[in-house]
Amino acid sequence: MEEQTLKVQKIRNGIVIDHIPCGMALKVLKILNINGDIGSTVSLVMHVKSRMGCKDVVKIEDRFLDEREIDKIALIAPTATVNVIENYKVVNKHKVELPDEIVGIVKCMNPRCITNQREPVVSEFKVISKNPVILKCKYCEREMGVEDIIENIL
Repeated sequence: MEEQTLKVQKIRNGIVIDHIPCGMALKVLKILNINGDIGSTVSLVMHVKSRMGCKDVVKIEDRFLDEREIDKIALIAPTATVNVIENYKVVNKHKVELPDEIVGIVKCMNPRCITNQREPVVSEFKVISKNPVILKCKYCEREMGVEDIIENIL
């Protein structure tokens, strides 16, 4: 039986987020606030077989990421790479890196935490595990896993 391949169209300018853990591509789109009204082409490929097992890939035309967005991706897809595409060519490729501390990107899920009160305190978390990702609030010491992080990302 002849093997068929499905090809995704190349993008002229934008980003390709590759090596996303299997099944996490929709969550990457969610944390980047990408929905149906983006106005650009978004290609999403899930459960692709690769040398490392299974991965997802997201291509977003005419969109680039700032450092804060890359840090958000690192929180839920620490194995991802971000490729910057210009004129159909990869001009920059880098692996996301989960920092040891996360500041102002995630809201603490503890409603009694000082960061959720009327005080002007920015949330801060220490990364206590990178695989799986687990954060610990600097103020109330509440621990958060990936699902909690996705629901509380700013």
